[in-house]
Amino acid sequence: MSNERKIALVTGGNRGIGYEFVKQLGKAGFIVILTSRNAEAGHKAVKALKESNLTVSFVEMDIENPVSIGQAMNLVRDQHGKLDVLINNAGIYLDENEELVKMDPSILEKTLKTNFLGAYHVIRTFLPLMEQQGYGRIINVSSEYGAMSEMSSPGVGAYKLSKLMLNGLTQLVAAETNPNIKINAVDPGWVSSDMGGPSAPRTPKQAAESILWLATIGPEGPSGGFFKDGKQLNW
Repeated sequence: MSNERKIALVTGGNRGIGYEFVKQLGKAGFIVILTSRNAEAGHKAVKALKESNLTVSFVEMDIENPVSIGQAMNLVRDQHGKLDVLINNAGIYLDENEELVKMDPSILEKTLKTNFLGAYHVIRTFLPLMEQQGYGRIINVSSEYGAMSEMSSPGVGAYKLSKLMLNGLTQLVAAETNPNIKINAVDPGWVSSDMGGPSAPRTPKQAAESILWLATIGPEGPSGGFFKDGKQLNW
């Protein structure tokens, strides 16, 4: 295996924008690891991508389970010895239009467990692979709903809070980490996917292309920022 090719991992890569991330990274010459908690869906996605001659493999990983994340990291370390790019894409949207304090608390708890704690555990588990080579690019797929200004509008409270916390995590880890490891949050916009629904104006391909520049930024590139279409957003 050539050490020149960069290794990328995408969580929730079996569908939607995650699948597009895997495809676009593969086309750019990356060796890509697609993860999802559903092994059947993951293998099916990888099979389709391999038909386009992309170097893609599947690793089962449940981001709600730190043991599963650790097992996935061990596999990546044993097979590749490094990780260059990590895209925290897996997420859920369970909100119905209810007030935060009136919704079933389990909706908030499950949303935070996946969208915030899931990303936290993935980052803390895979970061040592980046630290040992002094290089890494981490992209957290967030949402404009996670901006502080959105908290003064009612509705979608569980999802908003989960992305607000993910944005905070992005800033904090960027501040605490080797500056050669760049970590940024991105808003893909309203994307036509299982989460966004069929009426959304952007395709997964458009969204992925607007984000992937962060996977290859140089040493002068941003870290600890929040971006949409290459432009910086306010936290």
